[in-house]
Amino acid sequence: MYDFDADIADCARSIEVALDRYVTIEMLAGPGLPSDRLVAAMRHGSLNGGKRLRPLLVRQAAAVFGVRPEQALQAGMAVEVLHCYSLVHDDLPAMDNDDMRRGRPTVHKAYDDATAILAGDSLLTLAFALLASPDCHADPAVRIALVAELASGSGVGGMVGGQMRDIEGETSILDGEDISQMQAMKTGALIRASVRMGAILGGADARAMSALTYYSEAAGRAFQLADDILDVTASPETMGKATGKDAAAGKQTLVRQLGIDGAREHLAQTVNDALIGLRTFGPKADGLRATARYFGARKS
Repeated sequence: MYDFDADIADCARSIEVALDRYVTIEMLAGPGLPSDRLVAAMRHGSLNGGKRLRPLLVRQAAAVFGVRPEQALQAGMAVEVLHCYSLVHDDLPAMDNDDMRRGRPTVHKAYDDATAILAGDSLLTLAFALLASPDCHADPAVRIALVAELASGSGVGGMVGGQMRDIEGETSILDGEDISQMQAMKTGALIRASVRMGAILGGADARAMSALTYYSEAAGRAFQLADDILDVTASPETMGKATGKDAAAGKQTLVRQLGIDGAREHLAQTVNDALIGLRTFGPKADGLRATARYFGARKS
C-alpha cells in the first residue's frame, strides 16, 4: 500500500543529500573557480528547507511507468533548483520584498541584493546543466525533451510570464479568467512541467501524456488556490514567511473574488478534477493522487 508520508519524506531527504553534494565549489567549478560567497548564497537558498513537492511530482509521475526514484532524482533536482532560484528572486526588494523564507532570513537579507540576484542566476543555470548531463538520462533525446519542458514551464509563457502578469495585476483590474490564467502560469506551469518531465522519463505515449497534463494543470490550480487561502488564514509562524501580503499589495486572487468559503469549495472541486485525470492509471498513480489531496488539505 502506498505511503505518502514516507514518500514525501524520502524524496525530501534524497533531494537534500543530492543538493548538499552538488552545490559545492568543487562540483560547480569550471572553467573558473566559483566564489565562496556565491556558492554559500546558493546553498542558503536551496538547502535546509522546503517540502520538495516538485521533485516529488517528477518521481511520482515517473513511477507510473516503472521508473525507480533514483532514476528520477537528477531531473527532480533540476526542477527544485529552478524553483529555488525563483524564490530567491521573488523575495528581493524589487519584487515581493520578503525578509523570511522557510523560517530563515531570505538570501538578500542574509547576504545582499546583488549576491541574491547572482545566486538565483546560478541556480537557474545549474538546473539546465543537471538535465544536460548524461547522469540525468542515457538518451540524449530524452535529455533534450526534459530541457525543453523545463524551459517552457519556467519561461515567459510559464512561471516568469505569470509573475509579470501578477505584477501588472497590482495596477489593473483582472477578472476571474485573467486571474486563473496568471496563476496557471505563475505557479501551475512549473507543477505541470514537473509531472510531464516524470512522464518523459517514463516514455509516456501521447494518451498518457495528455491525461497527466490534465492532472498537472488541475493540481497546479489547487496548489495556488490553497496558497492564497493560507495567505489569508495562516500565521507567519506556520508558513515560515510573511502572510497577508497579497491583500496589502493589492494582488488579485480568487479568494478575494470568491471569499474564503467559496474558495474552499472551489479548491475541493479542483482537487477532484485532478483525480479525474488519473482514472486510467490504476494503483501506480496513487502517489499523484495523494499529492493532489495533500495540495487541497495542506496547512503550510
